[in-house]
Amino acid sequence: MTPPQRQRRSPGQEPSAASTSAAQSKDDGTPNPERLFVIGGEGSGERADIDLVTLIVARAEPPVSATPEQAALLRLCVAPLSAAELSAYLGLPFSVVTVLLTDLLATELVQARAPIVRQKVADRNLLEAVMHGLQKL
Repeated sequence: MTPPQRQRRSPGQEPSAASTSAAQSKDDGTPNPERLFVIGGEGSGERADIDLVTLIVARAEPPVSATPEQAALLRLCVAPLSAAELSAYLGLPFSVVTVLLTDLLATELVQARAPIVRQKVADRNLLEAVMHGLQKL
């Protein structure tokens, strides 16, 4: 799956010129990224309990009021993806993705599924059954 591509434009640039040019860059040729607090928005400061392996699934199509990053997250989450994969596909730090996902969880546009926690100690009966089965071979 290919991450969505965004085109950036300068404040004085015409919208039609932005659609024909690639991402804007500084004079030295390095890309001019957006400030992360602009992408994250004005959240309440609280974040959902999301790990790197938490699976995220979209529950609805992106609304018209969604930011480009939120719309991209919703389009990517048609199939379950981990929060780490979403961070990698969007090229955003994990902390920014958790802020975006917290907003989407609050509006019930996505569903978070906790990963399956495995037992730390194996079941003794199961191990004995496997051992007896191997001995009979």
